[in-house]
Amino acid sequence: MEQIPVHFDARVLDHDTGTAMHEAAPSPWFAAGEPHTEGRLRIERMHDVLANGPVRDRVRFAPGRLAVEDELLTVHDADYVAEVRRLAERGGGWVTPTTRLGPDSHVPLLAAAGTALAAAESVMSGAAALAYALTRPPGHHAQRARADGYCFFNGAALAADAALRAGAARVLVVDWDVHHGNGTQDIFYDRDDVLTVSIHMDHGAWGPSHPQTGRLEERGAGAGLGFNQNVPLPLGAGNIAYARAFDEVVAPLAERFRPDMIVCASGQDASAFDPNGRHNVSMTGFRTIGAKVRALADRHTDGRAILVQEGGYNPSYAPYCLLATFEGLLGTSEPTADPLGYLPDQTLGLDERFAALAAELSEDRLSRLDAPSAPSVSSAAASPRPRE
Repeated sequence: MEQIPVHFDARVLDHDTGTAMHEAAPSPWFAAGEPHTEGRLRIERMHDVLANGPVRDRVRFAPGRLAVEDELLTVHDADYVAEVRRLAERGGGWVTPTTRLGPDSHVPLLAAAGTALAAAESVMSGAAALAYALTRPPGHHAQRARADGYCFFNGAALAADAALRAGAARVLVVDWDVHHGNGTQDIFYDRDDVLTVSIHMDHGAWGPSHPQTGRLEERGAGAGLGFNQNVPLPLGAGNIAYARAFDEVVAPLAERFRPDMIVCASGQDASAFDPNGRHNVSMTGFRTIGAKVRALADRHTDGRAILVQEGGYNPSYAPYCLLATFEGLLGTSEPTADPLGYLPDQTLGLDERFAALAAELSEDRLSRLDAPSAPSVSSAAASPRPRE
């Protein structure tokens, strides 16, 4: 029976994002603070659902490790890596309006990066076909020399680079976190050995820390021109839109690129219940994503893929969406019932629905709604005045 190793290092839980108002600095008007959205509970719950839920016999937990500085320098600038360490040593603080570094966060950040590398090593060594790095904070917004969106070191980029250094000639990175994978785009933007594909809501740039738009015109530069593909989706895109993105964009690109390895930035914040996502993807959608990743791996990479945890901020529902992703990867025959998702995905029927509405509005039976025509000026003038 196939088991997927889930690499986990408990030190990632010690990254302290403190209190916040959702993801921003605490409001002075509230009597009590609340935990920052990117907190340890979401990962603890993901660990729980894999350890105790219906796929518990199909996963095995494997260790993570600390990344060393030379490994970080494969995708990040030396000055930036040093500045992150110095900021933690000085007590941490807000790096962007949403991104906070705790006073003891440096070791957890190294553990997050090293755990992504450990998953890559499991696959590249042949010890496993698929491996998952269950880490925090997320990493796909971390650019070569800039933190952003809770992210400091880019685990997916580190895994892709490790795959190249271990012998892969071409790596496909697929990112389905609800936000644009701008950091991974930035790191590989001028390279032709990594094809980056990001499926995300069309949020555009959001400030100096995230100048990339995530739109179609960002296609790569120099040798990398054409090797970056963004798939910006409208708000509330839903399960069907994500399935179509894989079928109509990712799969055809993979046919042309012929990757030796697939790296996935696996976020669950596109769910219908996520505080950071509005894309209405349910467990069904994430199960479909897992199955499509497995099909891509079976076709192109002898079944091999490295998956790195990204977003997913509802601590109740995101773990179930991760469970569904694993069920898709494993091809389980009895999917877990969705405890919260109760609405069907109707995005595909919008064209047909509005066509039906147009037909109904044109029916004669609605003619009673028509207001009477206003009398003309001439006819009004010719009408006798009522007697007072």
